[in-house]
Amino acid sequence: MRNRDFELLAPAGNINIFKAVIEAGADAVYVGGSMFGARAYANNFDEEELLYAIDYAHLKGVKVYLTVNTLLKNDEIEKLYDYLLPFYERGLDAVLVQDLGALKLIHDRFPDLSIHTSTQMTVTGIDGVRFLKQFGVQRVVMAREVSLAEMKEIHEKCGMEIEAFVHGALCYSYSGQCLFSSMLGGRSGNRGRCAQPCRLPYCAGNKKDTYILSLKDMCGIKDLQKLKESGVYSLKIEGRMKQAGYASGVVAYYRRYIDSMKEVSDKDYKNIAGLGNRCGFTDKYYFEHNGTDMVTFEKPNFVSDASDELPQFSKIKIQGKLTLKEAEPGALTVSCGGYRFTSYMDPVSHALKAPAERKNVAERISKTGDTPFEFENIDITMDNDIFVPNGALNKLRREAIEGLQNEILMQYKRTASASYSWKSKKTSEIKPSGDPKVIASVRDGKQLYRLLEYDNISEIYIDSSKYGRRDFVKEFNDDVFCVNNAEKKAYLALPVIFRRSTRDYFETISDQLKKIDFEGFIVRNYEEFFWVKTRFAGKKIVTDHNMYTYNDMAKSMFFDNGADADTMPLELNQKEINRRNNKGSQMIIYGYYPLMVSAQCVHKNSYKCDRTPQITYLKDRYNKIFPVWNNCSECYNIIYNSCPTVLFNNMQKIKNAGIDSLRLDFTFEKPEEIDTVMAAFESNSADGIKEYTNGHFKRGVE
Repeated sequence: MRNRDFELLAPAGNINIFKAVIEAGADAVYVGGSMFGARAYANNFDEEELLYAIDYAHLKGVKVYLTVNTLLKNDEIEKLYDYLLPFYERGLDAVLVQDLGALKLIHDRFPDLSIHTSTQMTVTGIDGVRFLKQFGVQRVVMAREVSLAEMKEIHEKCGMEIEAFVHGALCYSYSGQCLFSSMLGGRSGNRGRCAQPCRLPYCAGNKKDTYILSLKDMCGIKDLQKLKESGVYSLKIEGRMKQAGYASGVVAYYRRYIDSMKEVSDKDYKNIAGLGNRCGFTDKYYFEHNGTDMVTFEKPNFVSDASDELPQFSKIKIQGKLTLKEAEPGALTVSCGGYRFTSYMDPVSHALKAPAERKNVAERISKTGDTPFEFENIDITMDNDIFVPNGALNKLRREAIEGLQNEILMQYKRTASASYSWKSKKTSEIKPSGDPKVIASVRDGKQLYRLLEYDNISEIYIDSSKYGRRDFVKEFNDDVFCVNNAEKKAYLALPVIFRRSTRDYFETISDQLKKIDFEGFIVRNYEEFFWVKTRFAGKKIVTDHNMYTYNDMAKSMFFDNGADADTMPLELNQKEINRRNNKGSQMIIYGYYPLMVSAQCVHKNSYKCDRTPQITYLKDRYNKIFPVWNNCSECYNIIYNSCPTVLFNNMQKIKNAGIDSLRLDFTFEKPEEIDTVMAAFESNSADGIKEYTNGHFKRGVE
């Protein structure tokens, strides 16, 4: 008997795999359509295939979820309603989303369509879940790095349905916090086009080249009882680009052990590994923050001996009752699981020659062909000496089965509300209000005190990593005093990741922070946004670049819910920036762009954990050097680009786009390097800066 404590959620990259994972025991299947999915290079479903798949799954009692988990540009979000409409009306069960604008549109226009937030949203804590719950989200797909203990707390305190990854590839970066592929090759993971630079070799410090950014595959089949105790409902298998034998094989093993909840045998665990893995399996994120035993270090080839054989496709058993009485209309009633349909034919005539034989009639009615049904039994009541044309019997059977199928599927179908049209307010309609203000962000005291000397800087963002936990409040208060004394405004930039231990610490100092005369916060995740909004009335909220506002609808979601300013996403090009409503937006015009934010630690995995914030350097196969900074207080790494992005040569174009504020992000720079950058900024050129990039300002991403 199937265990309903869990939902087993399987991937499918085409219709054959879709059918195979259903046969193997999936309760739900997630697929990508022709647009907006995070696997742009998969064999995604076209509209006709997806409509067929929805019907096929529903006849089998299985749900279908559609991935709409990329970030949408303004011209794309205008197409989202029409794209989803036919699938919604056919009975699509849920959508997975990353973009906050897409979430708003779906919630507003398809209110009875379930919304599941993608792992690309980097949800790691209770405050992020509480924020998203306001907008009709029924399920949160947790960041892969979140532990079972954290999931349990989220489920108990928020009452939200939790989905967790149990099997398949692991990203090195928190999903949604990776620009590595985007910056190096223009293929954005936020747009479903990741080139997987994490699977390449790098040299860390003086070590030899290793695959230090490549993680082993996830396997949680031994942790089913612990997952259940943590409140996890949906178990997600990764692999929309995998072959059918792998997908159906993995699903079959999980189905078996979910239903039995027995201890996994060594033989079966080995067999599961044989279906496919990268240097073995790991489940350590469920229990630990990071670790060397999660990293492949060796070349992470995907090794698989999965068979190409697919499970036999079973048909749905139906019951039939055929009545053939002379001079009365013939009737065939078919039924299945409480559903019933009767079709009729013209009155049955008397046989002038050879009468119809029961055996031949039964064989004719039993031929269900390529339909999803087959008769389990047929009860036939018929007179002797009657004549029934074969064509009439075929039509009677065909109409009965079609009618039964429609009866079953009718419960899923919907009718959408009136057509929907949304147009963003173009920047050209918004007049710039004078020169934009200038903002600087800093990470250490020397940077801060040097920038206080520049009169053209009006606001300073101080990264929370500048302070140790012991003297955080005192040191921040002293810095705010200096900033205010220099007639500038001070903001506290919160950590990029705000998991339970981080939140607990900031909770302990929140009352003290309220007494400090600073302007507001820079928030970098949904957890911080909700936490600041509910704890610090009167403080301004600025969303950072990784709280993506690709489209104006996403931007309005933040502003309508308490944001005072947002930061331009780093992947938009000049044309896309010009199509955007930039009122209240700031843009980073200088800085080392973060390429990855990871729970893993390059320094720890290369040397050891010494709990000392420092820079470790990665060198790639082209001898490019990437600084890696470890935030030890909050236990995450940021891998930065090898050179800074400098947009000083494009200042007039940026100002013409109606940007409110220009921001210079300082990370590793010494005071004399800051002076060089400021001189270049003031001259509207990149003179004096040896190596730099224009980022995505000119090329953008697909």
